[in-house]
Amino acid sequence: MARHTTPPLKGPATEALGGDLARLAALLKTHTPHDGSFSLRLPSVHVIRTSRVHKELVHGVLSPSLCVVAQGAKRVMLGQDAFSYDASRLLVYSVDVPVTAQVTRASLAEPFLCLRLDLDAGRIADLTARVFPYGLPRGQESRAVCVDQADPHIIDAASRLLELMAQPGDAELLAPLVIDEILIRLLRGPLGPRVALIGQDESRIQRVSKAVAWVRTHFDQPLDVERLALLVHMSPSSFHQHFKAVTSLSPLQYQKALRLQEARRLMLLTMLDAGAASRRVGYLSPSQFAREYGRYFGDAPTRDIARLREQAGAMNTAPVD
Repeated sequence: MARHTTPPLKGPATEALGGDLARLAALLKTHTPHDGSFSLRLPSVHVIRTSRVHKELVHGVLSPSLCVVAQGAKRVMLGQDAFSYDASRLLVYSVDVPVTAQVTRASLAEPFLCLRLDLDAGRIADLTARVFPYGLPRGQESRAVCVDQADPHIIDAASRLLELMAQPGDAELLAPLVIDEILIRLLRGPLGPRVALIGQDESRIQRVSKAVAWVRTHFDQPLDVERLALLVHMSPSSFHQHFKAVTSLSPLQYQKALRLQEARRLMLLTMLDAGAASRRVGYLSPSQFAREYGRYFGDAPTRDIARLREQAGAMNTAPVD
């Protein structure tokens, strides 16, 4: 049972955005010729289209980013926490996190449509200095995922950003300015003080981010919590507490999710068998790998991969964003 869920996503909020969302949805459709995730002219700008509700969970690792939905709805699970968002809500990832997700509202006539904007820590830091010249408010919550009401100004700017993507010269010169506008409006909104922590070197989020980067690079090696704590200048107990507060996972759970997702990818795309894949990601015991794989993905490795191949990789290519 999830410890944290967002409230229902129905009500006047989406209706109030009206034409702004219709405009954004139309632009997203022009940039998504079919279902999938597409990177546009600027490497930090991505668009996603899904024309079906996910019957099963989709697994992936998401980096710091802002997600703006124009149509449809999605639910993201991180550890025991669940976050739902649609056109009435923005979602922000502040740290690289392994998540499971489901598109919960989509159809051929009205597909799920989303803009994802990568969040760069350096850029956030520069803009934070301008938005908060006297320092950040104290006591901000540091969580890897947060959701809040959509801002009509951000919706409008997102549409202008997509319009620029169709114009090569303007995209290079003007799109970065629109991205700065989106980020400034995000920083000035209710989520702003939390988003600002992404660019603060000594914030809890940034310290955990450094540890996360190490784990992602060395996920196939034994996890040394004391070494990670030393890396981010914390005691082991404090590090464990802060890591779980931000990611909703313990360091070991985080590493396990990375290992299992990579093993699944290797089996699906490179045809490795379960034994070889488990060794490649750092498991010493095939039986332990099989047990943990079954708990995480809901089936034994061989059956799971066979089912995914029968589905022509649909689940593997469906965007988590």
